[in-house]
Amino acid sequence: MSFRRRIAIVSAAAVAIAVVLASILIYVLTSSQLHGQIDTQLRTRGLERTLLLHRLDAHGQGGVANRRRERLRRDAERELGELPAAPPSHHHGIAGTNATSAGIFGGLTLEPGQVLGYQQVVNASGAIVERSRAAGSVSLPVESRTRALAANGGTPFLSTVYVDGIHMRVLAEPLGKGHAVQFAQPLTEVDSLLGRLRLILALVLVGGIALAALLGRLVAGAAVLPLKRLTRTAEHVAVTQDLSGRIATSTFGDAADADELGRLAVSFNAMLDALERSMSAVDASVHAQRQLVADASHELRTPVTSLRTNIEILQQQGQYMDAEEHDRLLDDVVEQIEQLTLLMNDLIDLARGEEPRSDTEDVRLDVLVGEVIDRAQRQSPATPLHAELEPTVLAGVPARLERAISNLVDNAVKYSPPGAHVEVVLRGGELSVRDHGQGISAEDLPHVFDRFFRGAEARGRPGSGLGLAIVRQVATEHSGTVTAGAPAGGGTLMRLCLPGAEVLPDGEAASSLAGDQAYERSLA
Repeated sequence: MSFRRRIAIVSAAAVAIAVVLASILIYVLTSSQLHGQIDTQLRTRGLERTLLLHRLDAHGQGGVANRRRERLRRDAERELGELPAAPPSHHHGIAGTNATSAGIFGGLTLEPGQVLGYQQVVNASGAIVERSRAAGSVSLPVESRTRALAANGGTPFLSTVYVDGIHMRVLAEPLGKGHAVQFAQPLTEVDSLLGRLRLILALVLVGGIALAALLGRLVAGAAVLPLKRLTRTAEHVAVTQDLSGRIATSTFGDAADADELGRLAVSFNAMLDALERSMSAVDASVHAQRQLVADASHELRTPVTSLRTNIEILQQQGQYMDAEEHDRLLDDVVEQIEQLTLLMNDLIDLARGEEPRSDTEDVRLDVLVGEVIDRAQRQSPATPLHAELEPTVLAGVPARLERAISNLVDNAVKYSPPGAHVEVVLRGGELSVRDHGQGISAEDLPHVFDRFFRGAEARGRPGSGLGLAIVRQVATEHSGTVTAGAPAGGGTLMRLCLPGAEVLPDGEAASSLAGDQAYERSLA
């Protein structure tokens, strides 16, 4: 079952339950109101009868009293609107003749809004003493409670009975000693009205459920529309592997006011953004690896071919060569092996540099640069190195930082003419290395940090073309940057910027340097 259908069914069920409960409440309230009106009418008629009889009994029996009693009866019944003027009756008591019965129950006229009913008087044994003319042959059932009421008196009560198929509401009241009176009102009109009400409510219920189902389907369609867009986007990504698709979140309002579906759309878009960045990084990494393999294969092909050729010549013609030519060929083989070794080491450094590192520590950058300068000065005494180093500490990987600094200094020494000095300055967390050579052309300047790139002026010199690429990789590992420029006066200026570097005050620098030296002595 689809989510939309479930929402429609739940909505229709909720509305149906509400309509059913409302119909039941309306029916119960209406039934209670109608039956309450019948009960009020019965109590009113019972009260009128009681007042009449009490007024009659208050004037006693016999002779003139009887005539006065009859006159009062007629006056009282006129006041109640129940009898027209009629000759007085000469019979006494409740159990009198038919004339007396007619005087008490017959010829009734009712107040507006009342309904003609049945009345009868019963004694303590349950026998019917008198009944109204309207009752005809209808006898109201006499319950044990009615007999007890006639015998002992008590509180009037109401009951509902069926007499000859007629639904009636009956009020029983005590009527003097040994008698009780029953007033009955047919419920035919009430039952008919309630029957029509049940039919109307049933039709309303059916129509309400049908309308609820229709509206529930429409509401469900509107509610699941964002989910449909989300589903289409997810299916599109799954089928096409295209991560550029996004869900429009403008229909959900501002981010602070968005509902659950809006937040879901925003989260889904954020997930796609993260996945797209991750896939882009993976693609870039794969592309870089493939490019590295291709470039390494290309770079290895030349020295390996040359080395193989020289070795074959030595193998086939070595015995026929003179000593000088033989030695020169051997020197070429050794030089090519050294180039291969340097290239392999650079490739290994590049491959290891892409791995996450956990061996970071606080490094005295000025001390590390000084050691690199001392080593380069010993290897190239013809090129003077001028250093200006500010005490600096950096959290990083010492071996990687040393390799990057060595590549910058060696590159400057390599391209400096004999006797021209190289300037190395460490200040404010930035290491700058400047040579005074012929510089780098404007065309080659943007590519000097690419792998295996070698400018026109460097192609005749030894090297693998990976030194500056390693420098850029080390800078990236330490959240830094490296740039190359052409300063005024010629030459090349390399800048290695390390934002995490911290300049030390003189006192702390001396203390830190003494601690580093003591640590090195302990290792030795």
